[in-house]
Amino acid sequence: MAGAPLLQLSEISLTFGGAPVFDDLNLTVQPGDRLALVGRNGSGKSTLMKLMAGLVEPDRGSRTTPAGITVGYMEQDPDMAGAATLGAFAARGLPPGEDYRVEQAAEGLGFDPARPVATASGGERRRAALAGLMARAPDLMLLDEPTNHLDIDAILWLERTLAASRAAFLIISHDRAVLRALARGTLWLDRGEMRRQDKGFDAFETWRDTVWAEEDLARHKLDRKIKAEARWAVEGISARRKRNQGRVRALGALREERRAMIARAGTAAMEFGAAQKSGRLVIEAKGLSKAFGDQPICRDLSLRLMRGDRLALVGPNGAGKTTILKMLTGELAPDAGDVRHGTALEIAVFDQARAALDPDATLWESLTGAADLGISGKADQVMVRGTPRHVVGYLKEFLFDERQARAPVRSLSGGEKARLLLARLMAQPSNLLVLDEPTNDLDIETLDLLQELIADYPGTVIVVSHDRDFLDRVATVTLRLEGRGRATLYAGGWSDAVAQGGAAEPAGARAPARKAAAKAEAVPQKAPAGGLTFTEAHRFEALPGEIDRLEAEIGKLSELLSDAEIYTAAPAKAEKATAALAERQAKLEAAEAEWLRLAEKAEG
Repeated sequence: MAGAPLLQLSEISLTFGGAPVFDDLNLTVQPGDRLALVGRNGSGKSTLMKLMAGLVEPDRGSRTTPAGITVGYMEQDPDMAGAATLGAFAARGLPPGEDYRVEQAAEGLGFDPARPVATASGGERRRAALAGLMARAPDLMLLDEPTNHLDIDAILWLERTLAASRAAFLIISHDRAVLRALARGTLWLDRGEMRRQDKGFDAFETWRDTVWAEEDLARHKLDRKIKAEARWAVEGISARRKRNQGRVRALGALREERRAMIARAGTAAMEFGAAQKSGRLVIEAKGLSKAFGDQPICRDLSLRLMRGDRLALVGPNGAGKTTILKMLTGELAPDAGDVRHGTALEIAVFDQARAALDPDATLWESLTGAADLGISGKADQVMVRGTPRHVVGYLKEFLFDERQARAPVRSLSGGEKARLLLARLMAQPSNLLVLDEPTNDLDIETLDLLQELIADYPGTVIVVSHDRDFLDRVATVTLRLEGRGRATLYAGGWSDAVAQGGAAEPAGARAPARKAAAKAEAVPQKAPAGGLTFTEAHRFEALPGEIDRLEAEIGKLSELLSDAEIYTAAPAKAEKATAALAERQAKLEAAEAEWLRLAEKAEG
């Protein structure tokens, strides 16, 4: 490529008091490069970006940029000391009169530049840091997870802006849709080695799998050679000691070569623990309305969530996704309407704010001391779906080593915190998963595994996410919040919603107005109408009471059978109660199915 490189790293080595992060790493970024930087959590991607930005000094090697070339780095946790507002922080370093660039970026990214820094959330601070970088327009932009805390409209704005920019950029992201849209080449950081492929991100996984297959073949051949040479050494060395010392030394060299092969990081041994089946009807919401002051979240929202459904909640930041999530799970009461839960629900929640993790607690304490999540046992054990496990062994399944077990949570990277929270979540049995932004900071391999686990999960899932590829892979129904209390249900994931008329907003248009004619707004359930006969209408009205009675009886029988002594003290009673429980569960499932059939008929 013509022209001098924008940045060059030569023979870089870096350690942080232990094993080397990089050893003899070389990297060149040319004008016009648009590169995805990928690698497992903990592989050093963020550290490499800080080296490129000049914020970290290597132990050995050099960083070179030509005179006059500017390099901009988006900070994950920006220091805003001395800035009164988000806009003032973002405008730092801009020439006089160019503050309008910050206003443009703020509109696209969806934050108020006049908001005081003191009251801004972490997500707003990150968006302000990104706006400042975009406004300064350096020759090379280093973007570390820029889409975290962005809604889909802001992500689309960022994609369009970067695509139209003349700057080179390097981007770390878990969002496949972003990488497919923007990357023209891929840098793969793997076990301290940098590999480069000048193709779009769609080619990455095939390339990665080919490299790994070649490694496995080379390792297998070397293992066979070592085995053959070792057999020779054992069987014949005593008779040929003087003549074959060279072959003995060669065997030692082969073993040293095998030891030098760095094993790939495994895949986290994640598995969701399924509890007993919930009822067929999981959540029924009727006529939900909620507002905070004069800001409506939803109006007359009704939906039914059935066992096995995967519901995605999408919409702009501040539209109320988490509020609706809390109303559906019963954590927050609506202003109007009601929510009914089905039977035997056991809910597990993944919190986007990582609020369940105490930053000063160790990983060990985070698992063994979480009585509120049903994780209990001895000081060195964690109860994993009813089975005691040693905490270190369980942590290793989530790719933490023994040294990290006693480290504080605050020392973890974003991806490691996400894995720890998943470890807590997966230790408890559940039949309803509530996942609030689960994809943030996960590497692509862990994200792939999470998608597979959700697909295979026998229960029901509610997920909030801005990752379009993730939504397409997991969601069976999507509720899009559009602001001003409007909410629309679509079958399928994000792409399906767009195809059905739920298109994203055009650039610069973040107002909640939509092409109303192209969509049907979520409406309250209709009362039984002309579609039902008189007998069916009477049955429809009676069924909710019957369902409530069966649920109450199931609850009493389950409580009775939860006492282990009944099986020895009164086995006949236990057997009778078990049969009654099975009978009522079957009747409840039939009643719910009948109610749903009549409701659909009543609604035409």
